[in-house]
Amino acid sequence: MASNQLDQLKQFTTVVADTGDFASMKEFAPRDATTNPSLILKAATMPGYAHLVDQAVKDAGKGAALGHVIDRLLVVFGLEILKIVPGRVSSEVDARLSFDRDGSIAKARDIIALYEKAGIGRERVLIKLASTWEGIKAAEQLTKEGIHCNLTLLFSFAQAVACAESNVQLISPFVGRILDWHKKNAGRDFVGAEDPGVKSVTEIYTYYKKFGYKTEVMGASFRNKGEILELAGCDLLTIAPSLLAELKASTDPLVRKLDPAKAAGADLKKVSFDEKSFRFALNEDAMATEKTAEGIRTFSADIVKLEKLIREKQG
Repeated sequence: MASNQLDQLKQFTTVVADTGDFASMKEFAPRDATTNPSLILKAATMPGYAHLVDQAVKDAGKGAALGHVIDRLLVVFGLEILKIVPGRVSSEVDARLSFDRDGSIAKARDIIALYEKAGIGRERVLIKLASTWEGIKAAEQLTKEGIHCNLTLLFSFAQAVACAESNVQLISPFVGRILDWHKKNAGRDFVGAEDPGVKSVTEIYTYYKKFGYKTEVMGASFRNKGEILELAGCDLLTIAPSLLAELKASTDPLVRKLDPAKAAGADLKKVSFDEKSFRFALNEDAMATEKTAEGIRTFSADIVKLEKLIREKQG
């Protein structure tokens, strides 16, 4: 009997669990795991994880600032995740710092310090930052300090190029959210290779491999299994438990679509962005501008909800 599609995918793509739910991680045996404020909020409100919120509040100490407790909460979840996955966990900097380079750097250092105090080396942690100009420049500095970053809320080629030029460890282009925007604007669905999210990640992957960039490409935010199948071969894919289950349930053949050798022969020109050209290119891309802003707003709102939850715990 043929191996299931999840096992087939793992042969050439690192599978990452996109969840804060530990049970799902154990079931699908991913190498890494990613979290974000929305996933942590969802997990933190589940009865089974209430003790972790209590632990973060206790560890931070009586009367601790909310930001410090949030950092503790991210790390408490991260430490539990690292007991399950053999690789890395992504922990996200407060989205309200998305346009604050120095604030993002300081927050990243704080999070890494908490992990290191708990005995976790920085090679097992990815700091998530929004792919704003300030977020990318914060990641550039952190990379020089040996702090590895995952640039999230990435929707455009300009964002991807700027990340690669800043030598960041990894980017997370949001496949499904790109599809959402185009479906809404075109008034129709897109499937398979014509999916705009799939096209975007394919373009970024091909460009990186063509020009030898070391930055890893991790497709994220999937809406259906078809998107995953079209990006088989991408460096990493971070996948929600429901779609991991679909892959595991199917024994259909899975074909590698993205390949470094194929990308090497692509007819592409190298481009570069300074701050002015980056901001203009992003502004010219209505989808990327809208989805980046929307993502920052959503994650910021969920941080506020987490703060409310913590205030209640603090009494």
